[in-house]
Amino acid sequence: MSLIEVEDLSRTFVVRRRAGRVRRTTDVVHAVRDLSFDVERGEMVGYIGPNGAGKSTTIKMLTGILVPTGGRLSVAGIDPSRQRVDLTRRIGVVFGQRTTLWWDLPLRDSFDLLRRIYRVDPQRHRRNLDEFTELLDLGALLDTPVRQLSLGQRMRGDIAAALLHDPEILYLDEPTIGLDVVSKGRLREFLRRVNEERQVTLLLTTHDLQDIEQLCRRVMVIDHGSLVYDGSLAGLHARGESTRTLVVDLVDEAAPIEVPGARVTRVEGPRQWLSFPAGASAAPIVASVASGYDVADLSIQEPDIEDVIREIYSRR
Repeated sequence: MSLIEVEDLSRTFVVRRRAGRVRRTTDVVHAVRDLSFDVERGEMVGYIGPNGAGKSTTIKMLTGILVPTGGRLSVAGIDPSRQRVDLTRRIGVVFGQRTTLWWDLPLRDSFDLLRRIYRVDPQRHRRNLDEFTELLDLGALLDTPVRQLSLGQRMRGDIAAALLHDPEILYLDEPTIGLDVVSKGRLREFLRRVNEERQVTLLLTTHDLQDIEQLCRRVMVIDHGSLVYDGSLAGLHARGESTRTLVVDLVDEAAPIEVPGARVTRVEGPRQWLSFPAGASAAPIVASVASGYDVADLSIQEPDIEDVIREIYSRR
């Protein structure tokens, strides 16, 4: 049995709008419709889509906050909406724009309160806290009130708080929003380590697609409440017909380069940009350019995942 099982899941909302001084109209909004997927234990899955696509609604149903309108849902063998208390002991949740920490308490006291709420064995709590404090560099922050922490420091505290009770699944909603490059890198490395060493299953929703590229082996794309792609990053690039670019610096200016499998898309003096399919090997193209032209330097630019997602949406 998969750790997360979603079958024909749907969620609708009734929205009432004014249509004059007295009259009201009623609309039914389909936030999620006919959504089906499974997530195996230990997977790191990116769950992406534009604003209003249904990402947050899905997460809220997976955590038991919302009750599905239709379909079947199972998380760790539990029905989230019927067994919320049992489920909370097996999942961790981090919302980038909200915090589970107590605003006026030192970080250490927030962690201790969470230990009591989740009824975690004191020794196990201490071991986890010591490990997370070291890995997330929280030592100097434990006695600092949460309200005095920077966004990056608070986010590290929220990640630690979500993992102290050893959850099987960690839901992350925009975990790197507003963070600087250094903080993002440290957080990504920590999440990789937690996944590899503790086999924590991660479901990540984010608008920072570098998070997806650096963390997730699998990507699910949702649009208007329906799943439009589920597979690997390589498959996503193929679906979006993305291209790689070979940037060639010639010794002197020349006519556009002609080699099999690539085409010139731009020329600026001795520099030329050659486009070729993302799934194709660059080796024969590089060899043809090197053998037929006087090359000073060359480099390869990988496709931008944002462009791929944009292309998929535009087709729909």
